[in-house]
Amino acid sequence: MKHSNIPIFIPELACPHQCIFCNQAKISGQQEIPQPEEIPAIVEQYLSTMNDGREVEIAFFGGSFTGIPMDLQERYLRAAFPYVEQGRVQGVRLSTRPDYISGPVLDLLERYGVKTIELGAQSTNDDVLSASGRGHKREAIWQASEQIRRRGFHLGLQMMIGLPHDSYERSRQTVEDIISLGADNTRIYPTLVIKGTQLAKLYEIGRYTPLDMATAVAWAKDFYLRFEEAGLTILRVGLHASEELTPEKSLLAGPYHRSFKELVMTEVWRDILRSGLSDYAGESVRLAVHPSQINFVWGYQRANVALFEEMRVTVKVFGDNTLGKYEMQVSRCCGK
Repeated sequence: MKHSNIPIFIPELACPHQCIFCNQAKISGQQEIPQPEEIPAIVEQYLSTMNDGREVEIAFFGGSFTGIPMDLQERYLRAAFPYVEQGRVQGVRLSTRPDYISGPVLDLLERYGVKTIELGAQSTNDDVLSASGRGHKREAIWQASEQIRRRGFHLGLQMMIGLPHDSYERSRQTVEDIISLGADNTRIYPTLVIKGTQLAKLYEIGRYTPLDMATAVAWAKDFYLRFEEAGLTILRVGLHASEELTPEKSLLAGPYHRSFKELVMTEVWRDILRSGLSDYAGESVRLAVHPSQINFVWGYQRANVALFEEMRVTVKVFGDNTLGKYEMQVSRCCGK
């Protein structure tokens, strides 16, 4: 079943703590914070375009929802809850910090139909957490994850790659920890240098270097495939496209791309194609893949055409719904 979120962004208001990489208003592209009484109008507007039987959740994003005062949390949740009671949405989801989870907070969330809690883990390495100004240690991630799962909520754990003091090995360990903590879903975000952050100051004086695009894509590809192998749902790879995330506005440096996931999937398929077509040099072939993968086979801006040329294989790509996500069937054909 198709799933959609009704995103309600409450940046800054919902995160009293400021990490060195963060400027949520800039990252989300939203400067104004909707008030609780505005929630019904927002939800109704989205629901008017979501009448095709899909699963819908109201999603409070953009900061750490459980970091705002409890009475204000309740006002937002109370405004959303009638849609859960009426069955017009299937639940509420929210994002928050590991150290903003407690028994009373979970009691409140349970009372108002919250189904999924996404924690911004970012890293499970204490050195990386400290250098990034997270304000807590890895133990907080473990404690919060255990509480969330014990209470029956779905658990999401988000990660960031390329944080200060990060490395491939440390990020890979974060991936394994997210899996071992029992997360149902995850998001992979590359670290960007946003103007007005502490990270921007470190970048400007040469004390922080972001990942280059090729490295970020390579790391994300490996981590994406490992999460898939472990059965997690990967909700997002790369940040949402935003007018703010341009050099002319808020982006100072880092591996931002509007189609970051497509770059990752291009590399996933480049590996599959390089192996699967190695015996067809100088030939024309018919390549069948699942229809959802056709664009990735060709690659972002048809980048994988260069691979076909390098391998001296002429390829015609066809969709076949019987094939799995990364399966392909190759058959020789006569003409180009």
